[in-house]
Amino acid sequence: MLRYLPFLLVLALWIYAFIDCLNTPEAEVKGLPKVVWIIIVLLFGEVLVGPVAWLIAGKVRRAPTRWTAPDDNPAFLASLEDRQRRERGEEA
Repeated sequence: MLRYLPFLLVLALWIYAFIDCLNTPEAEVKGLPKVVWIIIVLLFGEVLVGPVAWLIAGKVRRAPTRWTAPDDNPAFLASLEDRQRRERGEEA
């Protein structure tokens, strides 16, 4: 079973890169048209050149958005204050 592991890892990377390439909007593809990237991934997937090239150079990578806790989010805190003011105004 262990002798099939390298083949399975290559296959998994190949499939991941292909699906990622298909699902990426045309505006986020760098360097070449999307169709050319799909062909490169498919033709050179067995030797890992295509998938690795796609993952490194084919797609615009954005920095992950930083999650903000609700008690640190100014918009959330402002909405709480507005709600408290409305509740106080309705009660009085």
